[in-house]
Amino acid sequence: MARGKIQIKRIENSTNRQVTYSKRRNGLFKKANELTVLCDAKVSIIMFSSTGKLHEFISPAATTKGMLDQYQRALGVDIWTTHYEKMQDHLKKLKEINRNLQKQIMQRMGECLNDLEFEQMRALDDEMDNAVRIIRERKNQVISNQIERHKKKVRNVEEIHRNLLHAFQEREEDPQYGLVDNGGDYESPAVIGFPTGGSRIFALRLQPNYHNLHSGTGSDLTTFHLLE
Repeated sequence: MARGKIQIKRIENSTNRQVTYSKRRNGLFKKANELTVLCDAKVSIIMFSSTGKLHEFISPAATTKGMLDQYQRALGVDIWTTHYEKMQDHLKKLKEINRNLQKQIMQRMGECLNDLEFEQMRALDDEMDNAVRIIRERKNQVISNQIERHKKKVRNVEEIHRNLLHAFQEREEDPQYGLVDNGGDYESPAVIGFPTGGSRIFALRLQPNYHNLHSGTGSDLTTFHLLE
């Protein structure tokens, strides 16, 4: 059964359009290669897809630049000179912009001021004042942020301190002092706390046969200060 004639118009579906482009591109390159082999012709094809992707076919014995050179000799035109002139004009503009920027930088450093008129110098002075104001505002903002972070850390430390004091006070057994025993053998440290004045924690460690706090022999007494 013969295939129906395909209407030549833009394919709206992007997927179908890309598939058709790929198939027809491969077919075109195949025909160009056959033409190169059968007829000893030089063929160059440059294609850009709808997505901007480049595809190129060039005869094995040719180069794109060589083909373009041969093209302009055959037509008597010079496509490179026009392109070169445009590139030179663009380069000249970039160099001028670069010179102006360097001059402005030097003027802001207090150099190259002899060629400036009074109005230009006053405008430069205003710009410098405005720049200094913006820098100072930013500096003050950075300092404020650092102070706020430091205050937050201090508040966290104070909260931890209060929680520790509260937990310690709950374990006190006597209004004047508290003794927390770890089983009666005193092999582990015992904690004594004083709620009045500057609070301290005493870590007391005794050997199993010594129950007299004043014996002094075989005991290990260490004092740790609580955070104020």
